[in-house]
Amino acid sequence: MTTPRRKYDAAFREEAVQLVLSTDRSVKQVAEEIGVKESTLGNWLARARQRSPGGPTLVPVPDRGPVEWEEHQKALAENERLKAEVEFLGKVSAFFAAKQK
Repeated sequence: MTTPRRKYDAAFREEAVQLVLSTDRSVKQVAEEIGVKESTLGNWLARARQRSPGGPTLVPVPDRGPVEWEEHQKALAENERLKAEVEFLGKVSAFFAAKQK
């Protein structure tokens, strides 16, 4: 089964680009940290560079403490768990619906 295409809002994309530009981490490292494909983040970075020929302006990224990042990771994990539950419940309901006919 193919996974649906994920959409990211402009604020998320811009923050991801700023994270690459304002730190010494590579595109690959940042992409892994935020849960996007490396090529996707690379495309966002290329578009940002095209928009400002002199290079994208560095905007300070607010310092996020380890607690906030940990909460983010927990939320991502919970989201994946809930998606799996929804998928399972869909299969179970289809099974019982077919059994009643």
